[in-house]
Amino acid sequence: MNALTLKWNDAGQNKTQNIYEQQPSKNPGTVRIGRDPLRCDIVVSNPTVSGLHVEIFFHTQQQRFLIRNLRSQNPPLVDGQQLVQGERPLSEGSVIYLGQMQLQVTAIVINSIPATILTPPHPSVTNPHLPTPPQQPQINPRHHHHQPAPQGVYGLECPKCHRISPAENLQIGCPWCGTSLAAAVSVLVAPSN
Repeated sequence: MNALTLKWNDAGQNKTQNIYEQQPSKNPGTVRIGRDPLRCDIVVSNPTVSGLHVEIFFHTQQQRFLIRNLRSQNPPLVDGQQLVQGERPLSEGSVIYLGQMQLQVTAIVINSIPATILTPPHPSVTNPHLPTPPQQPQINPRHHHHQPAPQGVYGLECPKCHRISPAENLQIGCPWCGTSLAAAVSVLVAPSN
């Protein structure tokens, strides 16, 4: 089965999650990431992340995982480049910034052989005439060069009155109309220089 492993830190906790080609999700065929628990499969709490930010999916023809931006006002940074629209392929070691939160692709497994043909090997039978498969090189994340997090001032756009309030109001709600900001859009108010 084709799988991608994501790793990130949210509210001081390290988290890891596998994304599979055909896993059940709120939007079949994709895994959506953002702050809104009603629309996202991977829910994060960082206030610089939009309510519905990106989705990751497996492209059958290309035989690879792609990321798609769902927020034109708060585009993700994928491997140091802004993804304003469309999709971009992900590879092992890819670094994704949603707002100021970093996610890293730590592993990708692509099985090009249909699953129906695969049979588990019998552990007691070894054939000395068969060559051993080559080992995949390990990528040391400490030596992988990362882009710095995009800097700036983020605000939350109220889903009801559309006013922008500071990200600190995420738990409190909109100061103008009292609406919950859990599903609020995260917008970049002012980039820092």
